[in-house]
Amino acid sequence: MALKDFLRFFLSLAMTIALSSAVRAESVSLVGFGDSLMAGYQLPPEDAFPARLEKALKDKGLDVAIVNAGVSGDTTSGGLARIDWSVPDGTKGVILELGANDALRGIPPEESRKNLEAMITRLKERGIAVLLAGMMAPPNMGTDYAARFNPIYPELAAKYNLEFYPFFLDGVAIDAALKLEDGMHPNSQGIGKMVERFLPVAERFIASLDKAE
Repeated sequence: MALKDFLRFFLSLAMTIALSSAVRAESVSLVGFGDSLMAGYQLPPEDAFPARLEKALKDKGLDVAIVNAGVSGDTTSGGLARIDWSVPDGTKGVILELGANDALRGIPPEESRKNLEAMITRLKERGIAVLLAGMMAPPNMGTDYAARFNPIYPELAAKYNLEFYPFFLDGVAIDAALKLEDGMHPNSQGIGKMVERFLPVAERFIASLDKAE
């Protein structure tokens, strides 16, 4: 092989490797899809759960970008109505967190299940992985309602083989110091606690996205 041909081949190979590395270096695009708990109710944008989780993951050396698609007051029916246009093409994974407002409003759990399952199905049809964040019915709804509502999340996670976080407000729900004055929404410290507990599941979720490619 002539020297100039070798140099041309070497340059072509180097460019191919560089382009391949650039593709691999692209940020993993995630969407945090939920209600006020995801949106960051009464908190600055940088303190909302998606922003804090993104920072925590980057501190771990992971190149991720998490879009905040939380809408305060949203129910599972509202989420289903907007899931297609709220999750853009190119999204690798969605953290799906909805149902708290269904429980607060006493919406039949069967309806909540149907809506969540429809959202999961639509995302999977688009090749988008789902990390399902569970919710629990408030005690004032009674044991019968809780018995119908609480199993929705683990059962859907098992049915669709989803990465699963059992209770989105774990560590915060019964600690007044970690909530706003309304006694329902997490404050900045509460978000920090949520992210701390959620982080290992998020890391595992992102690792599964890499394996799927």
